[in-house]
Amino acid sequence: MPGLAAVRGRRHHRRRVDRVTLLADALTREHHEIDGGIEEFVTSLRSDDGAPPETAPLTRAMDALRRHIYLEEDILFPWLAGPSLAMPLMVMYREHGQIWRAMDTLELFLATEAQGGAHRDMVVGHCQDLLDLLEKHNSKEEPIIYPHADADLPPAAHEVLHEFLETGELPDGWVCREANS
Repeated sequence: MPGLAAVRGRRHHRRRVDRVTLLADALTREHHEIDGGIEEFVTSLRSDDGAPPETAPLTRAMDALRRHIYLEEDILFPWLAGPSLAMPLMVMYREHGQIWRAMDTLELFLATEAQGGAHRDMVVGHCQDLLDLLEKHNSKEEPIIYPHADADLPPAAHEVLHEFLETGELPDGWVCREANS
């Protein structure tokens, strides 16, 4: 019968394996939650009840998206940098910049809408543009980048990523690498 230390060691190892296999799932789940917040806002915009649109779902989604991009660019991608992922990561950085600029544009339209100046159809169009960018981006990131997060990162990186997923916040003033390109 193995000693208590061996059982504890196995249990600890088992937890780590579980966390490793769930990292891609956690990142993908964030994608779905972000999309859902944008879609919820669009639904409220399209309602004909005369009430002002409920912007909280969109604001939460964009805050989460900016935080998610930070997690990838400052934590995940540096661990994955290397010859085999150089081109895919370059594409991810470029697309993050496009997504960031789309969010900046959408925030301008929201400010105008709050003052009664933007047409709801234009805001819906910008939300749909953002959703389209996210769909194209995520369709590459999830099958190409995220499997490497599960397979190639050292345990310390998994711990940092999981901790950030649970409690991390976007640093004030941070913008993605290609935001101004």
